[in-house]
Amino acid sequence: MTTPLDAAQNGAYPTATPTTESHSEHGDHRLMGLMTFLASESLMFFGIFTAYLIYRANAEVWPPEGTEVELFVPAINTIILVSSSFVLHMGEVAIKKGQVQQMRLWYIATIIMGLVFLGGQVYEYTELGYGLSANVFSSCFYVMTGFHGLHVFVGVLMMLGVLWRSRRPGHYTATKHTGVSMAEIYWHFVDIIWIILFVLLYILTLF
Repeated sequence: MTTPLDAAQNGAYPTATPTTESHSEHGDHRLMGLMTFLASESLMFFGIFTAYLIYRANAEVWPPEGTEVELFVPAINTIILVSSSFVLHMGEVAIKKGQVQQMRLWYIATIIMGLVFLGGQVYEYTELGYGLSANVFSSCFYVMTGFHGLHVFVGVLMMLGVLWRSRRPGHYTATKHTGVSMAEIYWHFVDIIWIILFVLLYILTLF
């Protein structure tokens, strides 16, 4: 007597083996997930920026004496970070042509620029002469720049992840590079947030 188990083993019943085609029918929602995450992060930054502007509007003197900011290092950092977005974009251009090695080089360059930015931020902290709890301005300064710096660090980790995955032959190709695109979108977001932060925290404060 043939049992259902024997029939299944002999191929009488179709098996539900997942295939690439069956997964592709559901679409790739990773980009949508990233955009949703960035939307929530935008709201967080919007709240922080709004609080800063309210404190500024209600203060008689801004920033308070002894908590001034310098423009030189942040300006250099801004040039580095804005330029890094263009460098990273060249990585996506390369992968769309199937040039994995060139993509890696552009990503390595962007990672170095991101680390230089973080190093410049740490250097700025050591030169300020005041800490987080000096007054409302200093608290806003460290929270805004520190929170953004955390996002830069996460972006560097994302790019390192892309480099690690690119070691596998065929993982990224001219037609399959969602991870590369996600890292670039995130980095552009970090860049835009910094430009807004730079204007609010440095340009408007000094001028």
